[in-house]
Amino acid sequence: MTDHSAHQAAGVARPGAAKSNQFQMDMDKGMARMMDDMHRPGFTGNPDHDFLAMMIPHHEGAIDMARLLLIHGRDPLVRQLAEDIIASQTIEVAGMRGRMAILLQGANPRPDGFPALGAVRGG
Repeated sequence: MTDHSAHQAAGVARPGAAKSNQFQMDMDKGMARMMDDMHRPGFTGNPDHDFLAMMIPHHEGAIDMARLLLIHGRDPLVRQLAEDIIASQTIEVAGMRGRMAILLQGANPRPDGFPALGAVRGG
């Protein structure tokens, strides 16, 4: 777990500190889970498979982090960014899972095959 104590004023209680500490603990826990999930499958030697196997939990981690921001954050623009992350990366995870399912059936290098990745960017 990462030590973020240098970012806190030593011995000074501040308003919202308990909530901030909960956010920090939840973020640290989520980051550790994401890293474990990213490395759990190991490498197969197939870059397409390995990329997707790592990126899916990476994006799921971003979704989890954005949800924590919606619980703890107050700034309307940061909250909007978190909502956008949840929406876009949920779609990307679904696309990556779909493509992974195709790749697990065997080589299908068609760049126009379903699902078309990058659709959330208008591509």
